[in-house]
Amino acid sequence: MLAGSAFVVAAQSNAPSSPAPGQAPSTTNPGASAAATPGPQAAPGPQANVQAKVAMCIGCHGIPGYQATFPEVHKVPMIAGQNAQYIANALAAYAKGDRKHPTMRGIALPLGDRDIAEISNYYAGLAKVDPVPATVEAPADVKKLLDKGACASCHGANFSKPIDGTYPKIAGQHADYLYVALKSYQIEGKPYHGRTNAVMAGQVKQFSHAELKLLSQYLAGLPSELRTVPQSRFR
Repeated sequence: MLAGSAFVVAAQSNAPSSPAPGQAPSTTNPGASAAATPGPQAAPGPQANVQAKVAMCIGCHGIPGYQATFPEVHKVPMIAGQNAQYIANALAAYAKGDRKHPTMRGIALPLGDRDIAEISNYYAGLAKVDPVPATVEAPADVKKLLDKGACASCHGANFSKPIDGTYPKIAGQHADYLYVALKSYQIEGKPYHGRTNAVMAGQVKQFSHAELKLLSQYLAGLPSELRTVPQSRFR
């Protein structure tokens, strides 16, 4: 994917460390007061911690219909309900530079492994959607292209059940995002644009842009487990 466009996220807020638990008054000093020793302070719960980490994601991925302008105008991808491992891999690829996108690289670089895991799991569980139908019958011209690219062999027959979690769900994803993402695998030698996944590059380079657009439009019209879940920055 994807998932592209644009997957994500904020700097982690550091919770204050808790003071040592209060101790009982010393038996050698009966006048000492236990109340003088501060008791333990409750740290923020897991939900509050994750909310701080996804604060930068919300500004794009939490707004239905929000559009990015780089490398061209397109809707940012829906990531609620996406596979957690795929989101994690995408963030790591942005940080490493295998996915070239200045904004996403800047967001991904400060994240540690734990940050990425928590963000990915958060978005994977954010959309509660029933599984889509197990099989999809494509029109003959589209089926020919899908077979040529062996798309179902990784993304599943309904394109919502990949063979493992490292591959994205693509059924119902925004057509313009899918088109931009697919084209990015054809790009070489650009410092700020392109993707270097060898498997996807090998498949996508055999298609024209017109064929990629046809595939994107078909996939976008399928039943989807992906959603954009509106969120408030201030909650």
